[in-house]
Amino acid sequence: MRNAYVVAYDIAEPKRWRSIYKTMQEYGDRIQYSVFRCELSDLERAQLIDALTPVVHHDEDQVLIVPLGPPGGKNDAAIKAIGKPYSDPDRRAVVVG
Repeated sequence: MRNAYVVAYDIAEPKRWRSIYKTMQEYGDRIQYSVFRCELSDLERAQLIDALTPVVHHDEDQVLIVPLGPPGGKNDAAIKAIGKPYSDPDRRAVVVG
């Protein structure tokens, strides 16, 4: 079973930030500068944590992994935006002309 997660990170050093960013691109869709939405199985979540752990400096950096529940569930729709509206990257309309 897959679950949706919001992963947000605050990395103190630009080289580490780029490394975290590249890793996150493999696991989800960027929705803010340092915020991704991911749909992961339990194994993929463990793999993500394993990939991030050696890069993060535990006394300077922070990565938050917030579960939203099943994709498309009530918690997934609980994301509220102030300003530009949030749109799920997987559900955007694509116009082919």
